[in-house]
Amino acid sequence: MSIETTEREGNFELTAEHELIRRAQGGDLEAFCRLAKSYERRVYSLALHYCRDAHDAEDLSQEVWLKAFRSLGGFRFQSGFYTWLRQILVNSFLNHRRSETMTRDSEKTAIRFESIEAAEGAAPLPLVAEGVEDEFERRLLVERVTQALGELSPQQRLIFLLKHREGMTCREIAESFGCSTGAIKKSLFRSLLKLRSSLGVEAGEMAPLSAGE
Repeated sequence: MSIETTEREGNFELTAEHELIRRAQGGDLEAFCRLAKSYERRVYSLALHYCRDAHDAEDLSQEVWLKAFRSLGGFRFQSGFYTWLRQILVNSFLNHRRSETMTRDSEKTAIRFESIEAAEGAAPLPLVAEGVEDEFERRLLVERVTQALGELSPQQRLIFLLKHREGMTCREIAESFGCSTGAIKKSLFRSLLKLRSSLGVEAGEMAPLSAGE
């Protein structure tokens, strides 16, 4: 959850987050840790869906925060902190050079799956019979989607997550990648085709990609 408290300084509305950024820019490590705490779950969850491995996601998350700490002096308050942080995140993900393996071992799949639930604060399976079947089916679906994402290239997977998990528009993603909006839409379309094939879903069963920009 981001920091929302605000105070007035002349005609400028200074948020508590801005104050923390200024303190962190001045070398206050505790202020930076408070900033990181507001977004660490979101960064880790995205890294986990991207890497599909808890240890890699942890390493990648730490890399993002280290780069953010080193670059914080360049933050000019022209955008929200998370918007600025997300660009560092995108660049870090794109430069991630760990080997992408297609692991279908059941134990590793279970570890990835449990880690995703932990990152999102999912509740454990209820002990009573009511609702267990629905919850089990939901978990199976999440597992299938997680495995299907592995069929995408790292770049396709990142674009797909930014669009459908982060809620970015095609134009925003294109700006982050330094490419055309058309290239992003083409990547998303190809990703949907791969996911449909992996999940065994007919074209009409998945909502078409919107033109949204």
